[in-house]
Amino acid sequence: MQQQDLIIGVDAGTSVIKAVVFDREGQQLGLASTPNRVLYGAHGAAEQDMDRTWADTAATLRLLAQQVPDLAGRSAALVATAQGDGTWLIDAAGRPVGPAMLWLDARAAGEVAALRASAAAAPLAERTGAALNASMQSGQLLWLRRHAPQRLARATTALHCKDWLYFQATGVRSTCNTEAIFTFGNYRSGAYDEEVLALLGLPELARLLPPIVTPGSAHAPLTRAAAQDTGLRAGTPVVPAPMDVPATLLGCGGIAYGPQGLLRSVGCSVLGSTGMHGWASTDLQAIRPSAEAGYTMLMPLPGVCMRLMSHMAATLNIDWLLGLLAQAAEFAGAPVPARAALLERLDHAVLAAAPGQAIFHPYVAENGERGPFVDPCARAQLSGFGASLGLSGLARAVYEGIVFAARDCYAAFGPIPEEIRLAGGAARSPALRQLLANATGRPVRVSRREECGAAGAALLAAVAIGEYASLRDALPRWVDSHLDAHVTAPDPAQTALYDRLFPLYQQAAARSRPLWAALGALRSGTSTGLAGAAPARSPPASAAATASRGTRA
Repeated sequence: MQQQDLIIGVDAGTSVIKAVVFDREGQQLGLASTPNRVLYGAHGAAEQDMDRTWADTAATLRLLAQQVPDLAGRSAALVATAQGDGTWLIDAAGRPVGPAMLWLDARAAGEVAALRASAAAAPLAERTGAALNASMQSGQLLWLRRHAPQRLARATTALHCKDWLYFQATGVRSTCNTEAIFTFGNYRSGAYDEEVLALLGLPELARLLPPIVTPGSAHAPLTRAAAQDTGLRAGTPVVPAPMDVPATLLGCGGIAYGPQGLLRSVGCSVLGSTGMHGWASTDLQAIRPSAEAGYTMLMPLPGVCMRLMSHMAATLNIDWLLGLLAQAAEFAGAPVPARAALLERLDHAVLAAAPGQAIFHPYVAENGERGPFVDPCARAQLSGFGASLGLSGLARAVYEGIVFAARDCYAAFGPIPEEIRLAGGAARSPALRQLLANATGRPVRVSRREECGAAGAALLAAVAIGEYASLRDALPRWVDSHLDAHVTAPDPAQTALYDRLFPLYQQAAARSRPLWAALGALRSGTSTGLAGAAPARSPPASAAATASRGTRA
């Protein structure tokens, strides 16, 4: 019988679907990818065709098989993580009920704003551990109930992206404890919470919520139909995974234990399309959830959770900048360089440019900002520049804006941890690694793995099929051994400059919120003007204290 020595991890992101194959010890052996398509529409719609997402995932797995001899026969397990939040509805027959609403979809902003302004906001945060934002399935279900009730009437299950892929592979309807709890549950009990559904005004939609499973705790066989789609062997164990953020945090070293077996004060930043920042904790009683912003995500380790703050747009800002460069080249009649070449040139230009020439707020996402404040009207802005600001200075400001947003998220929780582990597309950028170290005053370390999300998911699959006794036992081989020995140290002079600029970054954002609200009213066709604007967020009472570079207690 053929030895089943491989584990396949899929990471279905917003823009790219990747399939990565590992051996049982965690060494990456092959990778295939397929572009994913977001369908943008009126009023902030951002959707994906559910059937196409599955078809593209299956096609990516078939591409992977072209690289690895006898992939089907050698696969011991398949696991898929994916973009988080959003709403993927299916009916009784398992067919999609319309397109999926993504985390980028802005249409539920009004419903979420009303909830956030109500008396329900604080008790919801206290129970779920998370603040409401328009990316979550809760607000999107409220929007669907108002604007597309026929879709909800047809739906029997509300899934997330990774749940849809798991259902397509196995026929099993379920979700992970991470997304289920911070949306509809209680992070202390780890179960759905009827009071949360009542506070959301969604008690009748409890029927849509699938059973909760802990990632890595079980598996189901790949169906014959899914085997035919993917080219894999029917019966291959398929392991339910968490969403991409916990999977990436696992894969990049966000869970770090010291010599006495205690969690270290290690921060973790995931800078992909969006940005996520925080650290692990075993002290659930010490968590003080905020109704303003942030998530508490249960991890697939007993008693461990991640307290996280997410800003809506990270490398989306670089995508915007690359788009401008491509348009400028076309306008000038010049050939457009390849993306990889442009990114390399940008990195060199950013590192060579003088720091702090302007302040850029990286709010380019159409659904505004979600951390460390929530404002669906927030928009990007460039402040304090003059005619001498050239392209390199502009690029530097954009990159600085991304790392200031990261520091803003850390500052919302208190002092920054002693070290930051960086994952996501930004981990491959020398400029972003250095600027993150400079902006936070903390050394930055990355994993040598390029696909930390797929690796974290595959790690859970290795535990589920019995390769390791526990997830903690697997961490040294699967994660720690892949951390880069090189650490990017902060430049003290630039850190001192950023310490002075960061409070100005916060103040400028706070003072701009009435302007954003007025512009949002104009975009929506109303005319509330500045009088109807949302109140500005005041900067912390002591910027020096909240941005302290001291070790977290």
